[in-house]
Amino acid sequence: MSEHLPQRALVIMAHPDDPEFFCGGTVARWAHAGCQVTYVVITRGDKGSDMPDMTPESLAILRMAEQRAAAALLGVAEVVFLDYRDGELFPDMRLREDLVRQIRLHRPDTVILPDPTTYYIGDSRINHPDHRAAGEAALAAVFPVARGRLNFPQHEADGLAPHTVPHVFIAGPHESNHEVDISEVFDLKIAAILQHKSQIADPADLEARLRARAHSTTPDGRTIYRELFRWMKLA
Repeated sequence: MSEHLPQRALVIMAHPDDPEFFCGGTVARWAHAGCQVTYVVITRGDKGSDMPDMTPESLAILRMAEQRAAAALLGVAEVVFLDYRDGELFPDMRLREDLVRQIRLHRPDTVILPDPTTYYIGDSRINHPDHRAAGEAALAAVFPVARGRLNFPQHEADGLAPHTVPHVFIAGPHESNHEVDISEVFDLKIAAILQHKSQIADPADLEARLRARAHSTTPDGRTIYRELFRWMKLA
């Protein structure tokens, strides 16, 4: 598929740091091209620490600050936190309504969300259940719910009209059909990821693994870094 440069993009992810890991390079490219990018981070990230003196409340505050700093580096316009508990996410009607509200509020032409069908990656990584729940709820919010007037009609009282999202980018896909060349912004993606200090024990090792994972060679022999998606055109 050809290059896609949206005007308004909504990135829906489960945890602080997910946007940078899943699609930070693509976000940077779009934002630098003039796209208004908004993050919707569903959970507080309040369980992602093994430090004995860390509390969920302190961790949530720290991780929100880290997420804002990372988003600012990439040029993200706004970060919305929905304040769900980490590790307890389910694609229920409460979450669906919250995501529909964000879609109707921000009216994106493109939504990035995680693949709800990915249970594991390769032979050594199990996908976080919150990622799957976020993806399932976000897909349902995009279609059919956000576009249908009779779905959550209470939104009309807040001035939120139905909205159709034309493009969906499924990040970390089980099967991809589109890649974004992030070579020019790969160092910026790494810098944004490294803002999440509470989650990174060995920055050098992490960068090496991310470079190896994103590395690719084009048919004409060029070395690039890329992010993979399933790009769905819904309208």
